[in-house]
Amino acid sequence: MTLPGPVPTPVVFDVNVLVQAIASGNSPYISWPSPPPTSGNAFADCLGSMNDAAEFALWLSPHILDNTTRVLMAVVGTPKEEADDYKDILTEIADASGGGTLTPPRTVHDCPDREDNLVLDLAAEVGALLPVSEDTDLTSMSPWRGVPILRAAEFTARVDAMRRHQRRKGPR
Repeated sequence: MTLPGPVPTPVVFDVNVLVQAIASGNSPYISWPSPPPTSGNAFADCLGSMNDAAEFALWLSPHILDNTTRVLMAVVGTPKEEADDYKDILTEIADASGGGTLTPPRTVHDCPDREDNLVLDLAAEVGALLPVSEDTDLTSMSPWRGVPILRAAEFTARVDAMRRHQRRKGPR
């Protein structure tokens, strides 16, 4: 009998994390680094944690993907083709990590901001233990239903600490 391997921890990133991963300085874009943080960009390092498909499963929704593309084009000035390419890359990272893309049912009304509730709908649906956001409406709710809502730098620091601990402990 073969025992199943560890199940990746479901993670949801808010639009602002996904936008800042390529819009803020020092962003590697194509080659996401894997923490320990190496890029100097905590947002890019968040994606690196997903890209190596080790302990986390990234979950996205059409709402998050569409708003990421919209903000990149309207606010950052990213050309449509590049924004669409990024959307495809995010979808590939989510699928490869053991997560994916789904439209969750509307069940959460805990935040006064409708957009934030859509992010929380996804977190609730997939059982995300680590929603990551820079939105103060969301982070001020932490812990939300017993789940911490982390900022990108907090997430990467915890990933780094966890991985350092695992390396010190050695293989089982």
